[in-house]
Amino acid sequence: MKISKLVTAAFLGIFLLTSCSNDDEKAKPNLIPNAYENGVFILNEGSSGQGSVSFLSNDLNSFTQNAYTTANPGDLMGKYAQSMFFDGDNAYIISNGSNKINVVNKRTMKLITKIETGLQIPRYGVVYNGKAYVTNANTYSYANPTTGNTDDYMAIINLATNTIETTVPLNATADKLILDNGKIYVIESYNNNKMLVFNPANNTLEAPINIGSDANSMDLSNGFLYVLRSPYNVSSQLVKVNLSTRLFTTIDFPTSQIGASNLDIDGSKLYYTIGTNVYAMNVTDTTAPLTSVFSYNSTSLYGQMYGFAVKNNRIFIGDGGNFMENSKAYVYSLTGVLQKEITVGVGPNGFYFN
Repeated sequence: MKISKLVTAAFLGIFLLTSCSNDDEKAKPNLIPNAYENGVFILNEGSSGQGSVSFLSNDLNSFTQNAYTTANPGDLMGKYAQSMFFDGDNAYIISNGSNKINVVNKRTMKLITKIETGLQIPRYGVVYNGKAYVTNANTYSYANPTTGNTDDYMAIINLATNTIETTVPLNATADKLILDNGKIYVIESYNNNKMLVFNPANNTLEAPINIGSDANSMDLSNGFLYVLRSPYNVSSQLVKVNLSTRLFTTIDFPTSQIGASNLDIDGSKLYYTIGTNVYAMNVTDTTAPLTSVFSYNSTSLYGQMYGFAVKNNRIFIGDGGNFMENSKAYVYSLTGVLQKEITVGVGPNGFYFN
């Protein structure tokens, strides 16, 4: 009797373990665990169709062209993928053509939820103290872009519930933003001459910093915020802001350097682009370089250097091509030696490192 019970219990235990194991396996998504760690996401804006996300591993040997679709078959990511930002294990993909943010696991790209209310042409986001701060272009008019708008706002998202708690009018044409020491700095595009300073502690705007108009990109290094300005048909300018004192200095580029963009800092070097050329300078330099480090070949009329980043001694370039067919992304050494060429989605506009 005791032996019979022991045998029965043993078989029951095996059955339960097997059953639980099978249930666990069924519950798991059919994905390679952590397939998208140790590499770079390439965000593809898309044309009239859907945006997409590609992934390239750090060793340049593993590549997935449509990582989001692979992880979420049948789901639409949204039109005009604009940008990405991260918080812990989550990645937030902004699709401003569909006014939504896709929340995914950044290691598997598996969809967690979508934020689809309270957004109006969302553009860029940062995370601070459990909340996301996302700039929204609101009723921006593409028919008359040079005048900008004044009804842009900051959407404040509670990341515990993935809902928008409130929105704050910015009274400006807000674009990219960056977080430093508890303050969010927002560059104004077009003919506004100030950089916004947003305080997330009380959701208010502090006095702006009047750096000049037509800022298009920025990055941080050792307490200084570097902002790249490119007024129309005028030589570009680098603005170096001391965030402790709010004082700034400027570096005027040579008259031939018009239309500089894509400022990115890696270590002690600052990089930017003009046309198909990549320029580099030390963050402590007081003059701009006269010659570029290298250039790449492009037949794209509007998509040259559409995406750009520098990370881990590599330069990443996204070329928009004709914005109708799949585009190209390139990986170069810091001296301009091509290391990798890949076919990505339409309009690669950003690189995000995981």
